[in-house]
Amino acid sequence: MLSQVISAILHGIESKRIVVEADISRGLPNFQIVGLPEGAVKEGKERVRAAIRNSGYEFPMKRITVNLAPADLKKEGSGLDLPIAIALLAATGLINGENEKIRNTLFVGELSLDGTLRPIRGVLPIAIGAKTLGLREIVVPYENAREAGVIDGIEARGAGHLSEVVEYLVAKRELYKPVVNLKDITEASEPYPVDFLDVIGNEHAIRALEIVAAGGHNCLLSGPPGSGKTMLAKRLPTIMSPMTIEEAIETTSIYSVAGQIKDDRILCSLRPFCSPHHTISDVAIIGGGQWPRPGQVSLAHNGVLFLDEMSEFSRSVLEALRQPIEDGVVTIARARLSVKYPANFILVGARNLCPCGNMGSKNRECTCSYSQIKRYNARISGPILDRIDIHIEVPYVDVSEINTKMRKSNNSAQSSKEIRERVKQARDIQTERFKGRDISVNAKMSPSDIKELCAISHDDEMFFESAVSKLGLSLRAYHKAIKVARTIADLDNSKTILRRHLTEALQYRTPNLT
Repeated sequence: MLSQVISAILHGIESKRIVVEADISRGLPNFQIVGLPEGAVKEGKERVRAAIRNSGYEFPMKRITVNLAPADLKKEGSGLDLPIAIALLAATGLINGENEKIRNTLFVGELSLDGTLRPIRGVLPIAIGAKTLGLREIVVPYENAREAGVIDGIEARGAGHLSEVVEYLVAKRELYKPVVNLKDITEASEPYPVDFLDVIGNEHAIRALEIVAAGGHNCLLSGPPGSGKTMLAKRLPTIMSPMTIEEAIETTSIYSVAGQIKDDRILCSLRPFCSPHHTISDVAIIGGGQWPRPGQVSLAHNGVLFLDEMSEFSRSVLEALRQPIEDGVVTIARARLSVKYPANFILVGARNLCPCGNMGSKNRECTCSYSQIKRYNARISGPILDRIDIHIEVPYVDVSEINTKMRKSNNSAQSSKEIRERVKQARDIQTERFKGRDISVNAKMSPSDIKELCAISHDDEMFFESAVSKLGLSLRAYHKAIKVARTIADLDNSKTILRRHLTEALQYRTPNLT
C-alpha cells in the first residue's frame, strides 16, 4: 500500500518541500530509505522503527521503501523522522492516507526511541514555507509549537509523542494549539540593559553614532584604551529604530536555523548585537561547514556586528567581510550545495592607534616608533577602511572631567530613548523616500540613487568636490560622504543637502584615519 505525507527540509533560511512516500509490499523484511538521504536521515529508520514499536503499534515485517521526493535533492537533518513514521502508519492502514488532515498538513519533528517528539531547529522558516505552499496546518514537536505559531495564516499544532499525532489524525484527540500575539510580544520585549545616559563626555562620538543608527552606516571608533569605544558601541542598538514584524521574523529565522532560539524568546524583537572574539575563524564569521550554517555576519542581520580590537583580527577574516558589507548577503558554496544567508548589518569597529595603545592619550606617552605604528594600522586594509562610512576619534576623558559633569545637576547627557526618537523620524523619512525600491536606508544607495535623490546646489557641489580632492578620497569614499550628508540632512529634517551637512560629513573622513 502506498501513502504520501508532506514535510520540508532547510536550504539556508528557506524551506524545501519534501514529499515522503511510503510503500509496503510483500517480500523479505527490509526497510530502505531512498532519495539521497544523508547522515541523520539514514539513521532515522532505526529511530522510526523503535518509536513505532514502543508507541504500541505494529511495525510491518515486510518490504518497506520510503522515497523522499524530489529524489535529486540531498536531505539532511532529523526533522523527517515524524513524517516517515506517519507515512508508514498510513501505508499499514492504521491511518487513512486520504485523510484531509494528512493531505493539508506539513509534519516535521525528531523521534526518540520511545516515540517522544524532540525539538528541531529551523521550524520558523519551515512554517513560512508551509504557508507559502497553501497548507492549513503544521504539526511540530511541542517545544517548537509557539515558534511555528508566529506565522499568521497557518495553524500550528504541537505534540509531545508520536501516539498523540496518530490519535489526532484519527480524530480521537486534539493537539496543543498555541496562541501567539506578535504585537504583544514586540511590545513586551525586555528593555536594553544599557543606556547612553551612562556615557559622560565624547558628545561628538554620540552624535556620530546617532548618524550611524539613522542611516545604517558602518563606522570605526579609534582611540586609546579606556576612552569608551566599547561602551559607545554596545549602546548603538539602543538608539536604532525598533524592528518591524518582517525584520523580526527574518532575524528569528536565522537564529532558528542556527539553533539559537531561546526557550523564553520565540521572536527576536530587539536588534542583534554580535561581538565575536578577535581569534574567530573565516568560517565562523561568514558561515559554513559541511552543511552550511549561518555565521556571525548573518546572526548580526538587521543589527550590529562589533569588532572590538579590530586590528587584532586576522587579515583573512577582515577581507572576507568585503562582499557582505557591500551586498548585504553572503553566499556559501560547498561541493554538496550552495546557500545564501542575509547579512545586512551595521559594522562597528574599535581599534587603538598604535601597538602600545597610548597614541592620543593625554596622560600616557606613546613608545611606538613610526614604522611600528604604520605596520599596526596597515593590518586593516585600505579597501576595508574605504567601505567604512564614518571614522570617529574617541579621545581619552579625564576622570576629573567625568566627576565634574556627574556632580552638575544639568548634565547634558541624553538618554537612548531621546536619541532613538530622532533616529526613528529620520528612518521614517527614508522609508518614504525609498518607496518602490529595494533599499530602506541611505547607506545602501547606489550611485544612480545618489544622483536622483541627493540634491546639492552647484556652489555646494563645487565646494564638496574641492574638499574631497584635497582629502584624497576615492570615488567610493566620495559617495559614502554624500550618503552620510543625506542622513545628517534627514536628522535636520531638511529636504536638500546643505553645506553644513556636507562639512559635518567630511569631518568623519579625516585623512589620518583613512
